[in-house]
Amino acid sequence: MRQSSETGKKLSGRERVKTALNHQEGDRFPIDLGMQFSTGISAFAYYNLRTYLGLSTDKIEIVDNVQMLARVDQDVLDLFHCDTVLLYPPYKKQMLWNVRDDYSFIIPEQMNPRMEDGYWVVTRGDEKMRMPRNGFFFDGSWIRIVDGPPEDEILVLAREAERLEKETDKYTCLLNHFLAFFTGIEMACDMLTDPDSVKAFNEDLLKKQTGKFMRFVKNGGRDIDCIEFNSDLGMQSGPMLSPDCYEEFVLPYMKELIRVIHENSGARVFLHCCGSVFSLIPHLIEAGLDILNPVQISADNMDPAELKKTYGDKINFWGGGCNTQKILGFKDEAAVRENVRMLSTTFKPGGGFVFNQVHNIMGDVPPQNIVAMFDEAYKNSFYE
Repeated sequence: MRQSSETGKKLSGRERVKTALNHQEGDRFPIDLGMQFSTGISAFAYYNLRTYLGLSTDKIEIVDNVQMLARVDQDVLDLFHCDTVLLYPPYKKQMLWNVRDDYSFIIPEQMNPRMEDGYWVVTRGDEKMRMPRNGFFFDGSWIRIVDGPPEDEILVLAREAERLEKETDKYTCLLNHFLAFFTGIEMACDMLTDPDSVKAFNEDLLKKQTGKFMRFVKNGGRDIDCIEFNSDLGMQSGPMLSPDCYEEFVLPYMKELIRVIHENSGARVFLHCCGSVFSLIPHLIEAGLDILNPVQISADNMDPAELKKTYGDKINFWGGGCNTQKILGFKDEAAVRENVRMLSTTFKPGGGFVFNQVHNIMGDVPPQNIVAMFDEAYKNSFYE
């Protein structure tokens, strides 16, 4: 069902995404860059992109201090016809950090990186992460900088969600606060060797996350467009756990938390999950999941046409629009355009698709390839 061709109305960004997520064809498919920390762009690539476009580079702000992701400014969002916006207010206390050469970024003062033996180092208590002098992101501990008491963060985000709902026409998402009841390969092993501990962990996690969500709703977040869950379930070659293990140890808790979210808000539920997960998608659908990201079409058994044919009317694909593992940073502009045309043509019919590359744009991706990707996506986005 097409939303706007009969009325002639151009949809707003928020309307366009909601139409797509209802598995309907609007005026065009939506485009995202940077709404979430797996749909964004490295600050280094963003600096090069802004330079290439002739835009200022003196106020590039880091929003994920581990992956070194940049906040995408309104001028770039407009240029690439993006329909989304990041829900992440700026830090109250910031500083300018010259990483190397001309790369200077705005970061939270608390981050306070220092140089040790050729590495930038950030510490917090016993936690430590490092980035080589010529690197693009940190490794080691995953240190998130929280601006103020951690217990107040969800309240700040609720107020920011309320502001974005009133003052913008962009679709947005609460991110980084909900774990999808799977913590990785060690938990997969525990499912076999100590199943009771896994169930106890997830029962406790369900209580905590339900409480956090209800606190968010009661403090202004009821109208949030989307809630992100975060949990990689796949490797390059296949899932980290069997469908049977997922059904027993994860599905009941996912299903219950999604039920609470759907019954107490209008929010869609977005799962960030890398890797080969084709065989787990039926359980994700049963859990009530609305959106799968980044749709890693370069992993085994993740053929785009098969994904669309088998699950395209039951779940929304947010991503999968350009192969970042083999194409975006490695081929020329023509190859990037061809890849975008093929993938967007596959995922486009009937709605259920939001364009984004597969995971973040890495720091060394040529700016001309980034421009080619979004230009080609926009050209191919319209429904006849």
